[in-house]
Amino acid sequence: MSLRRSAHAVVLAAVVLTTGPDPVPAGPAPELPVQLPAPARARLQAVTEKASLAVKVDGQTFVGRRDVFEFLLDHPDFATHVTRALKFARYKIWRTPTGLGIDDGWGTVGTFETVWAAAGHRVMYARGVYQQKILPDIQGQAVVSIDYGVQPATGGRSHISTAITGFVKLDSRLLAMASRLASSVARAKGEKEARGLVGLFAKTTQAIESDPAGVFDKVRQRPDVPARELEDFRRLLNLPIAAR
Repeated sequence: MSLRRSAHAVVLAAVVLTTGPDPVPAGPAPELPVQLPAPARARLQAVTEKASLAVKVDGQTFVGRRDVFEFLLDHPDFATHVTRALKFARYKIWRTPTGLGIDDGWGTVGTFETVWAAAGHRVMYARGVYQQKILPDIQGQAVVSIDYGVQPATGGRSHISTAITGFVKLDSRLLAMASRLASSVARAKGEKEARGLVGLFAKTTQAIESDPAGVFDKVRQRPDVPARELEDFRRLLNLPIAAR
């Protein structure tokens, strides 16, 4: 996470809320970390064990710096400044007093949080609503798991491979029942969005790898970019302090 979408990943959750459910999830629910506190585990299992839709996508392997990739993964609000500055995506994520807010730019808004972070693994929980002008709003919850592997490459870079698993549970039982006929369409759309997220990871990381100074300059020109994360990003890229 969609860097979206940790995306970037959570935007997958927001988007698939609009597709309708699948009556039978694709495969078993992810194995949750044993260190996860009981309240958080119960909240996630309520989604993964009764999911309306489940998708899993293995993405392409790309080359980039692991520390840059993980920085964007762990700062999704800043990551959306990067993707918007590069015109790669329109998603917006921002910090609130209680967590992170998200707006995909197409009618889906909500909140999310990273529930678990460890080397090679992130688990996120989201709650969102798809706002429609005519039909009733569609509300739901999602769990998104991002797994990534890293192998050494040349010049301090790494071969990074990612996989995304998403589980969505719609709040309306009536809507879930009515949507079962569209399950194949829902799964296809969910998988497409997941592939798009993985592609966004690769595209953004490689853009930074190719022209770190140029990307940084575009990001710093955004009026609402958080100053602390921007400075951390500059140091991470080993760039000189930009002239005001």
